[in-house]
Amino acid sequence: MIQIKVPARVCFFGDHQDYLGLPVIAGAIDRYINLEAVPNSSGSFELNLLDINEVVSFSINDDKIEIENGDFLRASLAVLKQKGLRFRQGYSIKIWGNIPVNAGLSSSSALTIAWIRFLVAVQEKPLLVSDFEIGHWAYEVEVVYFNNPGGLMDQYTIAQQDLIYIDTATSKSEVLPGNLGQLVVAESGLKKQTMNVLKNGSVYQENAIKEVQQKNPNYTIQQSNLEDYEKYMHLVSKEYQNHWYAAIHNYELTKRARVLLTEPYSNRKALAEVMNEHQKILYERIQNTPEEMNIMMQAALKAGALGAKTIGSGGGGCMVAMVDNTTKDAVIAAFKKAGAKDAYEVTLTKKK
Repeated sequence: MIQIKVPARVCFFGDHQDYLGLPVIAGAIDRYINLEAVPNSSGSFELNLLDINEVVSFSINDDKIEIENGDFLRASLAVLKQKGLRFRQGYSIKIWGNIPVNAGLSSSSALTIAWIRFLVAVQEKPLLVSDFEIGHWAYEVEVVYFNNPGGLMDQYTIAQQDLIYIDTATSKSEVLPGNLGQLVVAESGLKKQTMNVLKNGSVYQENAIKEVQQKNPNYTIQQSNLEDYEKYMHLVSKEYQNHWYAAIHNYELTKRARVLLTEPYSNRKALAEVMNEHQKILYERIQNTPEEMNIMMQAALKAGALGAKTIGSGGGGCMVAMVDNTTKDAVIAAFKKAGAKDAYEVTLTKKK
């Protein structure tokens, strides 16, 4: 039997920045997608998706040309075959997990990576593939193959695990030794609006940057600083000014968080301040936070959370809060009382 276990992820700093080629800080947490597989004689991959009560089956030699957007299972097979992987044995596969679906913890990327790890494990010739390559292949499947909006944070974080800083312009990442302390995740119960939020976030920020570059061709957002916000504001259309603010200031916050997290005994109060500043930009500028979720996070902060923010693209989904032993239970209760579907403590995973 083949057994594979893949974690969820939380973005702590840098939301809506990876598709601009700017860095993000994210970590894998102890909520998982599980995959178990046994050989069969059918010549097919027969998948039983237990959490959604769905069965999917296709030939190991599947050569379907037109793959529906979002069918990451077949797209993974197509991408890996392009890379030379070949399969001779069919398998019966069970997949389940405790990552909430469409909630910002990247259950889809976790499923894609579990599936890619399985395909690598069962292809006909033994192949040593790095975690970085697994993450990049998943990015190719979910974003490049379908020309979808989005960045590489989810796939790289889940594949590499740990708390990591990812330079999305170069795809390089580093493990951060810092400590965010105890964490609580809350499920809002509101369905995410991923594509709409991502499209607006990416297009509006990119348009703002392009307007600056029209007058300053050598300008790059990767070299920006806080002074650039006021310096170039007059070049940015009113429609994009909030997103111009977000692009500049979220980048600065991510750099501040990185410095704090390079210390093993991080200043958690300072980190929480950065988190709260980041969430304020997501709420007021990117406008990815429904008022219901804002109310839930304000309740958590009043109950003792140090910091709180939305997770993922926004428009719904989950939130994360920084807590400690004395406030954890009160924060969980506050989230639920304010309308959250569920709330629970999570722990950052470490690469084995």
